[in-house]
Amino acid sequence: MADSPAVLVERDSADASVAVVTMNRPERHNALTVELKVALRDALVSVAGDDSVRAIVLTGAGRSFCVGQDLGEHAAALAEGAEFTTVEEHYNPLVLAMAEAPKPVIAAINGTCVGAGLGFALAADLRVAAAGATFATAFTGIGLTADSGLSATLAHMVGVARATELLLLGERFTAEDAAAWGLARIAQGEAIDDALQLARTLAAGPTAAYGEVKAAVRFGAVNELPAVLANEGRAQARLVGTADHAGAVAAFLDKRKPTFEGR
Repeated sequence: MADSPAVLVERDSADASVAVVTMNRPERHNALTVELKVALRDALVSVAGDDSVRAIVLTGAGRSFCVGQDLGEHAAALAEGAEFTTVEEHYNPLVLAMAEAPKPVIAAINGTCVGAGLGFALAADLRVAAAGATFATAFTGIGLTADSGLSATLAHMVGVARATELLLLGERFTAEDAAAWGLARIAQGEAIDDALQLARTLAAGPTAAYGEVKAAVRFGAVNELPAVLANEGRAQARLVGTADHAGAVAAFLDKRKPTFEGR
């Protein structure tokens, strides 16, 4: 695997508008080295900005999704006195690339999902977890606090009390727990297969509307109701002028299924 790329970017064979981004260090459970973080950041920024991509799937090669920071490389950097800049240089941009992408992002969680890996999964819009997948925050176990947006995303998804408990104690939880808390749906078979099916469905939908939904939910989570209502009004005004909206209204009146072009 030494000569394999740290990140694979492929198009779905059944729908070329679906991009699949795969963290590719299976022998180390996709632990995050600088090489992998740079490649993942660049890949996500690229597909998020590619108009030919209408849905993105993020997954990990092998038996794990991502176990977070590669602590061997991290320990070596600490011993050398290297400045700790990975949050600003790598984690923050790649999380923002997913959150701000004007298209749906789905995490296919095929196995262990820990630390920054959990942050990446929660930065996606939807998550499909393999039945045997396990999760943990893990940061306090090495004397650190959360990064990759977890202090916000986890609290928004499971509530402040449960998020605080998960972050303080770092205890593992299961795919069944994640499903019960609304974090993920459990795959019927392989996580990647279910995630791809979701991605294909979304890729055939109104991409511009999906982008506005994502932005509206982020805005609505942290703003007061009057500002939220005004933001919704501006978003609707933008969408009323899209070809997808006009086509869908015409299809409804004609009693036929709409076809969305993503514009």
